[in-house]
Amino acid sequence: MNQLGFRLRTAQSEAHLCCGSAGTYSVLHPELATPLRDRKLGALGEAFGEQPPDVILSANIGCITHLQSGTATPVRHWIEVLDEALRP
Repeated sequence: MNQLGFRLRTAQSEAHLCCGSAGTYSVLHPELATPLRDRKLGALGEAFGEQPPDVILSANIGCITHLQSGTATPVRHWIEVLDEALRP
C-alpha cells in the first residue's frame, strides 16, 4: 500500500505481453488481437488470485479500449486515478 492508499499489483507472469491493441491492430486483425487481450487479462487476473482487481490501469488509450472490451472490471488511465486521489 502506498501513501495514497493504493494497493498496486502487476502481472506475475507474462508482464511483457502486449494486450493486442497495438494501434489499429485490434481493429484490423481481431482474430489475432482478441486472444492476446484474453491472455493479458488472464495474466492480470493471476496477480490477484481469488480477489479480482477493482480497476485495471494502463497508460495507453488503445490498450484501455481493447482491454475493456474483454472484461467487466473498469480499465482506466493511471493518471485519471492519480488525479482523483490528489483532489482535496
